[in-house]
Amino acid sequence: MGLLRAFADAVLVGAGTLRAEGGRALWTPDYIFPAAARSFVALRKALRRQETPRLVVITARGELDPSERALQVGALVLTTARSAQRLRSVLPKASEVRAISDADRIDIDDIFDTLQADGYHTILTEGGPQLFGELVANDRVDELFLTVSPVLAGQKSDQSFGLIHGVDFGRVPRRSRLLSVRRHESHLFLRYRLRESDFPPPLAGERRVRP
Repeated sequence: MGLLRAFADAVLVGAGTLRAEGGRALWTPDYIFPAAARSFVALRKALRRQETPRLVVITARGELDPSERALQVGALVLTTARSAQRLRSVLPKASEVRAISDADRIDIDDIFDTLQADGYHTILTEGGPQLFGELVANDRVDELFLTVSPVLAGQKSDQSFGLIHGVDFGRVPRRSRLLSVRRHESHLFLRYRLRESDFPPPLAGERRVRP
């Protein structure tokens, strides 16, 4: 995860993911793996990236706690016009609030138009499941890095979701292609290609079954 963050121009998360981290988390490479902090700095310099990836928080309703450490350090908050005025009055000055929607929801294309206009082209998203589902539904996810951990956590609350929540692909689930598998002890690190535009078209008369 630290390496993925080190390659990114920006890290994109939903407001629910920010709240779920308990207020103290940062979305930087060295926060997740301090032992490689100097290597991360060197890598970002070689890639001509900013010192740290820009944290971008998506919130339509504006439900953010100004005491969040990540907001105190500084983040770009993309929200609706209705929520922007209140957020500007309560969030730390280190964070920038930008209204990108006049409606009650935020369009995925507007998010990417804003980030690209700011010069952020390599985007890492760390969820949550609803935001990720909308990104997949809009064909905005190039690759998925999935870790299989040898831990059975169980589920007791309705607030515990899977990788995608609130988005239904109907009878045409999204395809993916396995690119690589790495193993460390009992952990598996899987890398998939997701963008359908990158897959070859079906042959004439072929009926393709999507795994």
